[in-house]
Amino acid sequence: MGESVEITPYDPAWPVMFARWGVDLRTALGSAAARIDHIGSTSVPGLAAKPVIDIQISVASLEPTDAFLGPLTGIGFVYRADNPERTKRYFREPPSQQRTHVHVRQLGSFSQQFPLLFRDYLRCHPPAAIEYAAAKRRCAARFHDDRPCYVQAKDAVVWDIIRRADAWAQLTGWAPGPSDA
Repeated sequence: MGESVEITPYDPAWPVMFARWGVDLRTALGSAAARIDHIGSTSVPGLAAKPVIDIQISVASLEPTDAFLGPLTGIGFVYRADNPERTKRYFREPPSQQRTHVHVRQLGSFSQQFPLLFRDYLRCHPPAAIEYAAAKRRCAARFHDDRPCYVQAKDAVVWDIIRRADAWAQLTGWAPGPSDA
């Protein structure tokens, strides 16, 4: 058992919240951040989501952390060094701020490209976004008080959508657009 899972209707304030962070992050990181992007469900207009702003910062390298660790903690983000995912460095929102997850990933890596492709595919394919929202609601109803099980339960749908997104990318020559901040 863990933290509860709440899926809420899309909130047009989510991109505004990201934009505010985007300005602060760009100011703090400067050229150390090759990209700063709004990712996750809150970045897809109309998509129901957990009310958590996900931000991806793309950097040339995850090591050494000097280029991003000091600037991010300097504006209040909390570094989660114990994050088990080794393809990113993970930060949480400053105390008493709106729930925000910051994922620092290496530019050009699979883990950096995946959320951008997933987001862009859902933005361009509303039926896939509706399908994803329905799956999230089903999984949240089943695993309301168990976030890890919720995440695991929706994995099959995520991977099915990313397979379609990859086929779309191959047909269209998809590449990430300009950085969001």
